[in-house]
Amino acid sequence: MTSARPTSSSSCRSKKSAPATSTITAAKPSASPPRSVSDDLQPAFDKLRAAAEGLAEVVEGTSYGTPSLHVRKKFLCRVKDAHTVAVMCALEEKEMLMEADPHLYFETAHYKGWPVVLVRIHDIPPDQLRARLERAWLMQAPKSLLKARQAAN
Repeated sequence: MTSARPTSSSSCRSKKSAPATSTITAAKPSASPPRSVSDDLQPAFDKLRAAAEGLAEVVEGTSYGTPSLHVRKKFLCRVKDAHTVAVMCALEEKEMLMEADPHLYFETAHYKGWPVVLVRIHDIPPDQLRARLERAWLMQAPKSLLKARQAAN
Protein backbone atom coordinates (compact mmCIF):
# COMPACT_ATOMS: atom_id res chain seq x y z
CA MET A 1 0.00 0.00 0.00
CA THR A 2 1.13 3.55 -0.64
CA SER A 3 0.11 4.94 2.74
CA ALA A 4 3.12 3.38 4.51
CA ARG A 5 5.60 5.87 3.08
CA PRO A 6 3.73 9.08 3.94
CA THR A 7 3.19 7.87 7.49
CA SER A 8 6.92 7.26 7.81
CA SER A 9 7.69 10.67 6.29
CA SER A 10 5.27 12.50 8.52
CA SER A 11 6.75 10.90 11.63
CA CYS A 12 10.17 12.10 10.46
CA ARG A 13 8.80 15.60 9.98
CA SER A 14 7.41 15.71 13.48
CA LYS A 15 10.82 14.84 14.85
CA LYS A 16 12.36 17.71 12.87
CA SER A 17 10.12 20.30 14.49
CA ALA A 18 11.26 19.21 17.94
CA PRO A 19 12.24 21.62 20.72
CA ALA A 20 14.06 24.84 20.01
CA THR A 21 17.19 23.60 21.77
CA SER A 22 19.13 20.43 21.18
CA THR A 23 22.60 18.99 21.15
CA ILE A 24 24.77 18.77 18.08
CA THR A 25 24.53 15.40 16.41
CA ALA A 26 26.41 13.68 13.66
CA ALA A 27 24.70 13.68 10.29
CA LYS A 28 24.57 9.88 10.46
CA PRO A 29 23.42 8.31 13.75
CA SER A 30 26.26 5.77 13.84
CA ALA A 31 29.03 8.25 13.09
CA SER A 32 30.70 11.02 15.01
CA PRO A 33 31.74 13.33 12.16
CA PRO A 34 31.20 11.60 8.81
CA ARG A 35 34.97 11.72 8.22
CA SER A 36 37.56 11.62 10.92
CA VAL A 37 38.78 15.08 11.79
CA SER A 38 42.53 15.49 11.40
CA ASP A 39 44.39 16.34 14.58
CA ASP A 40 45.29 19.85 13.38
CA LEU A 41 41.62 20.72 12.63
CA GLN A 42 40.16 19.17 15.79
CA PRO A 43 40.75 22.14 18.16
CA ALA A 44 39.02 24.53 15.73
CA PHE A 45 36.10 22.14 15.27
CA ASP A 46 35.78 21.66 19.03
CA LYS A 47 35.42 25.43 19.42
CA LEU A 48 32.72 25.53 16.73
CA ARG A 49 30.86 22.67 18.40
CA ALA A 50 30.99 24.34 21.81
CA ALA A 51 29.76 27.66 20.40
CA ALA A 52 26.86 25.97 18.59
CA GLU A 53 25.75 23.90 21.59
CA GLY A 54 22.03 24.26 22.17
CA LEU A 55 21.14 25.55 18.69
CA ALA A 56 18.28 23.44 17.41
CA GLU A 57 18.95 20.67 14.92
CA VAL A 58 22.59 21.46 14.28
CA VAL A 59 24.37 18.46 12.80
CA GLU A 60 27.97 17.71 11.96
CA GLY A 61 29.01 17.12 8.40
CA THR A 62 31.74 17.97 5.94
CA SER A 63 32.15 20.78 3.48
CA TYR A 64 35.03 20.92 1.01
CA GLY A 65 36.55 17.96 2.87
CA THR A 66 36.67 19.69 6.24
CA PRO A 67 34.39 19.39 9.29
CA SER A 68 31.30 21.58 9.22
CA LEU A 69 28.04 22.31 11.02
CA HIS A 70 24.65 22.54 9.35
CA VAL A 71 21.10 23.27 10.47
CA ARG A 72 19.08 20.55 8.82
CA LYS A 73 20.78 20.54 5.40
CA LYS A 74 21.82 24.19 5.31
CA PHE A 75 25.43 25.22 5.85
CA LEU A 76 26.31 27.21 9.00
CA CYS A 77 30.08 27.05 9.27
CA ARG A 78 33.14 24.97 8.53
CA VAL A 79 36.76 24.68 9.48
CA LYS A 80 38.79 26.15 6.63
CA ASP A 81 42.19 25.36 8.14
CA ALA A 82 43.66 24.91 11.62
CA HIS A 83 43.36 28.64 12.38
CA THR A 84 40.37 29.77 10.30
CA VAL A 85 36.67 29.00 10.13
CA ALA A 86 34.14 30.12 7.53
CA VAL A 87 30.80 31.28 8.97
CA MET A 88 27.62 32.28 7.12
CA CYS A 89 27.07 36.01 7.44
CA ALA A 90 24.92 38.59 5.65
CA LEU A 91 27.04 40.60 3.21
CA GLU A 92 26.33 43.95 4.88
CA GLU A 93 27.24 42.54 8.27
CA LYS A 94 30.37 40.92 6.84
CA GLU A 95 31.63 44.29 5.57
CA MET A 96 30.93 45.90 8.94
CA LEU A 97 32.71 43.12 10.86
CA MET A 98 35.80 43.28 8.63
CA GLU A 99 36.01 47.05 9.07
CA ALA A 100 35.42 46.93 12.83
CA ASP A 101 37.92 44.13 13.58
CA PRO A 102 40.10 43.11 10.62
CA HIS A 103 42.26 40.97 12.90
CA LEU A 104 39.31 38.62 13.65
CA TYR A 105 37.19 38.91 10.49
CA PHE A 106 38.48 38.83 6.93
CA GLU A 107 37.93 37.34 3.49
CA THR A 108 40.02 35.95 0.67
CA ALA A 109 39.35 36.44 -3.03
CA HIS A 110 37.43 33.15 -3.04
CA TYR A 111 34.84 34.52 -0.57
CA LYS A 112 34.37 38.00 -2.09
CA GLY A 113 30.70 38.59 -2.80
CA TRP A 114 29.59 35.52 -0.81
CA PRO A 115 27.71 35.65 2.50
CA VAL A 116 30.53 33.96 4.39
CA VAL A 117 33.06 35.63 6.66
CA LEU A 118 36.38 34.09 7.65
CA VAL A 119 37.15 34.12 11.37
CA ARG A 120 40.43 33.54 13.20
CA ILE A 121 39.06 30.84 15.47
CA HIS A 122 41.74 30.91 18.16
CA ASP A 123 41.56 34.69 18.58
CA ILE A 124 37.79 35.25 18.76
CA PRO A 125 36.30 35.31 22.27
CA PRO A 126 33.84 32.44 22.86
CA ASP A 127 30.88 34.81 23.35
CA GLN A 128 31.55 36.50 20.00
CA LEU A 129 31.85 33.14 18.25
CA ARG A 130 28.56 32.07 19.83
CA ALA A 131 26.91 35.29 18.60
CA ARG A 132 28.25 34.70 15.06
CA LEU A 133 26.87 31.14 15.03
CA GLU A 134 23.50 32.27 16.41
CA ARG A 135 23.27 34.85 13.62
CA ALA A 136 24.23 32.21 11.04
CA TRP A 137 21.61 29.85 12.50
CA LEU A 138 18.92 32.56 12.29
CA MET A 139 19.95 33.20 8.67
CA GLN A 140 19.88 29.53 7.64
CA ALA A 141 17.27 27.80 9.82
CA PRO A 142 13.95 26.89 8.19
CA LYS A 143 10.90 28.94 9.16
CA SER A 144 9.48 26.08 11.22
CA LEU A 145 12.56 26.11 13.48
CA LEU A 146 12.47 29.90 13.76
CA LYS A 147 8.80 29.73 14.81
CA ALA A 148 9.55 26.98 17.36
CA ARG A 149 12.38 29.06 18.81
CA GLN A 150 10.17 32.16 19.01
CA ALA A 151 7.37 30.17 20.69
CA ALA A 152 9.83 28.78 23.27
CA ASN A 153 11.08 32.26 24.21
